[in-house]
Amino acid sequence: MYDKDWLLQRLYETRDRTLALVDTLSEHQLQVPYHPGVNPPLWEMGHSSFFYEVFVLNLLDGTPSYDPSMDDLWDSFHIDHRDRWSRELFPGREQTRDYMLTIYDRMARRIREQPLDEQALYLYRYAIYHQHMHIESMTWCRQTVGYPAPPAVTDPRSDGLSGSYEPLGDAEVPAGTWRIGMPGESDMFAREDFAFDGEKPCHDVTLDAFRISRSPVSNGQFLAFVEDGGYRRPELWSFGGRKWLQTEVDALVHGESGSVMQTPRHPLYWRWHDGQWQQRLFDHWRPLDPHAPAIHISYWEAEAWCNWAGRRLPTEAEWEVAALGNRPGEPFRRFPWGNEPPTPERVDMDATGMGRQSVSDLPAGESPFGCRQMIGTAWEWTSDQFLPYDGFRVDMYPFMSTLQFGDHKVTRGGGCATSSMLIRGTYRQAYLPQRNDVYTGFRTCAV
Repeated sequence: MYDKDWLLQRLYETRDRTLALVDTLSEHQLQVPYHPGVNPPLWEMGHSSFFYEVFVLNLLDGTPSYDPSMDDLWDSFHIDHRDRWSRELFPGREQTRDYMLTIYDRMARRIREQPLDEQALYLYRYAIYHQHMHIESMTWCRQTVGYPAPPAVTDPRSDGLSGSYEPLGDAEVPAGTWRIGMPGESDMFAREDFAFDGEKPCHDVTLDAFRISRSPVSNGQFLAFVEDGGYRRPELWSFGGRKWLQTEVDALVHGESGSVMQTPRHPLYWRWHDGQWQQRLFDHWRPLDPHAPAIHISYWEAEAWCNWAGRRLPTEAEWEVAALGNRPGEPFRRFPWGNEPPTPERVDMDATGMGRQSVSDLPAGESPFGCRQMIGTAWEWTSDQFLPYDGFRVDMYPFMSTLQFGDHKVTRGGGCATSSMLIRGTYRQAYLPQRNDVYTGFRTCAV
């Protein structure tokens, strides 16, 4: 594992998934309407290619840029977000595609011909995984603007419900000292201990006993809150939540960008139509499945639901303990089931199922405490702000974590559109609490 053949397979898989997300869109669809939560697909493709140039080819070999005049435009920190929609600044589909394929050829040639030392392996993996972050964002872009499902999605127009549902209740987690995070210094930093800077260094925490739900909150559970007037009861919402309910936002109105006053009365992609609740999956409205997980939920909505239900969100330490159960001095597990990579019978990932299974499904992916779907399905909100661990050191990419410290909330576990090669139980993702366009959900703890 982690040899040249493994790297080339990951590189080509990443290339093919990216191309499929672009090649299945028409010229008109490539010009997505402006929305603050998405990027134009061609910019995502060019930016990911630029990342390989800067953090692999230039860093290791001093290779000059493919087109130096484009460097500032592909660099996310040198171009304003709105300017990424300026057609006159960027090449079209074929030129951007040629750029990407040229960079992929250079990467593949370097992997085949150059020695595979630990630094090179680390940088290769980092750049490939960075592109998978953009594969996820290209997927939620299609959901945001109402485009057809990506090619990988299984049976995207099916209205079939998720099937059987088994109430799982709460898991009991005992008091104790637990190991959190990944090693900050390790001889295996490019292999088994690969991690991003926000996950490091590992440290021990002491927690009181707690009870956490074995499954995510379902659509049916969230619907009970909606039908009980939860969005109209200010006592259930924090100050931040009440402000969010009355904030003017950039939204897509009938496929066009516009600034509107949102007055949410239900989750973003729900509607009451023809006498039933429905949920939009990409360009298709389907009956709301009460057993499927509640997804596209903001932190403020999750917090209000907890207040209504007499529950609370877990801290991120509680979440990781419930997911992994690592203790100091014992064998370390990176996934709820152990150290084997994620597989479809354990997780809903890789933009295939898209959160359409029951919240009690996937028992093969259970954690040591019996919690299901803690990896995949939905990024799960925790109560914590996204802050560095003690001893934090900036990694090779200085903006992986630092720009989010302080005003973002921590989500954990990865979502249905997250790439399975990217995730671990220690992985920390940061989202602003108002985000509901991404694949976020939640599970809760007893008060």
